[in-house]
Amino acid sequence: MSIVPFLQKVSDLILNPLILLLFALSFLYFVYGIFKFLNLEAGDSKRTEARDAIIYGIVGMVIMFSVYGIINFVLTSFGIPKPSNLTL
Repeated sequence: MSIVPFLQKVSDLILNPLILLLFALSFLYFVYGIFKFLNLEAGDSKRTEARDAIIYGIVGMVIMFSVYGIINFVLTSFGIPKPSNLTL
């Protein structure tokens, strides 16, 4: 028995949907920060909170792209085909 089919199923059923969910959440937080930033006045102290939300959203998206790349690198190293249900 090989570990390859198990890793393929874990990747397809757990990791890929989780990556998509976290990427979507970070994108929504980024968009929320943009709307909040644009709706506040220039001298408002809450504008820094909105700017931080934008930065955290961008950092979250970068982390999710990195995780996606690392997972694909590891799967390719083990000879496991790329997942069929995740395309970024």
